[in-house]
Amino acid sequence: MAKKVSVLVVDDFLDGREMVAEYLSFRGFVVTEAKDGEEAIDLATRLRPQIVLMDLRMPGMDGWEATRRLKKDPRTKHIPVVALTAHALMPEVIAARKAGCDAVVAKPCDITQLADSLFKMLRETKPKRA
Repeated sequence: MAKKVSVLVVDDFLDGREMVAEYLSFRGFVVTEAKDGEEAIDLATRLRPQIVLMDLRMPGMDGWEATRRLKKDPRTKHIPVVALTAHALMPEVIAARKAGCDAVVAKPCDITQLADSLFKMLRETKPKRA
């Protein structure tokens, strides 16, 4: 049996975070949730998920800063970060890429396609654990 893929879903909006988390769990992911950038950094550092879905605009530490910190840390820099954001205009996409996001997905999105894309992304990148 294949090992389940672990994902950290980061979003300050509880309903949106729970919807994505529940669907990914249904699809076989092991899901952890964070409500802001600080919690995301703590959980990613401790749990080392295989992928992070990061909202960008959150109170406190936003997703851009959280991504920068994750990508600077040798323990988490290998983890793909996918920005999942309602703010997906070109300036935000460019800023997300500069912060270290590996991909940007606009909300709302088809969560079936999102899950399929995550599986595909992980198969193609095969991240190495630190």
